[in-house]
Amino acid sequence: MKIASYSHRGTNSYGVVTEDGIIDLGARIGDTYPGMLELLRSEALNAAAHAAKGASIDLSLDEITLLRPIPYPEKIFCIGVNYGNRNAEYKDGSDAPKYPSMFMRTPESPVPHGGNLVRPPESHQLDYEGEIVIVIGKAGRRIKPENIRDYIAGLTIMNEGTIRDWLRHAKFNVTQGKNFNASGALGPWMVTADEFPNFNDLSVETRVNGEVRQQDNTDNMIFNFEYLLPYLSSFMEFKPGDVIATGTPTGAGTYFDPPKWLVPGDVVEVEVGGIGTLSNTVVDEVF
Repeated sequence: MKIASYSHRGTNSYGVVTEDGIIDLGARIGDTYPGMLELLRSEALNAAAHAAKGASIDLSLDEITLLRPIPYPEKIFCIGVNYGNRNAEYKDGSDAPKYPSMFMRTPESPVPHGGNLVRPPESHQLDYEGEIVIVIGKAGRRIKPENIRDYIAGLTIMNEGTIRDWLRHAKFNVTQGKNFNASGALGPWMVTADEFPNFNDLSVETRVNGEVRQQDNTDNMIFNFEYLLPYLSSFMEFKPGDVIATGTPTGAGTYFDPPKWLVPGDVVEVEVGGIGTLSNTVVDEVF
């Protein structure tokens, strides 16, 4: 089941995405679950499936503007250097990581599918990073590897966009370069976990203007889903609606010689098997 958050004629809602259009859940169960976050916090995905069963579409996809699937998650975890050949891309002679690299993003830093990626005036080093994203559906601490499916509501996609030269403004943090407003994207919708029988066989591909830049499979992850959820929940409590961007493959623009930074007019697409394609166009910030 695909569930999207969206706006229609100035009103926000959410619904089940079908091949023909949107079944509006807001009109059916919105009094009880006003949006995606409330639906997840109530662990009520079954209520959404029941409301959509046998229902006719209310809107075509052309009639709506997609929002971030979880418009304002409490926490956005981001994992770095998590595919088998990513560490070598740094060319620093270091061993493969023993533990995940990690940082946080704010909800305002990604735009939805179809929104503009904004290159700020402070830097022209806007870069892309295509990633598979876990959406948490149940609160929990110290999750066991064999129980991770109990806590995953579904998956979505992120372009974990980066302002590269701002990653090195301090001695040992990357927060600045990872949190420029509208520097990344999240969407287009969440696909429920039951649609993925094997989390260790998911493909991800990033294209810029149709050119394939990144391509890999979760089977090549250093820290897979069964590792990440127990690790992260050992020190922080998951809340429904939290999201985890699980890392990007090799091929980001910074690693080309010369680097291939994003420029206005570029179209970035991140495609994940079983989810779909997240697409965004780059513009310069107007202020």
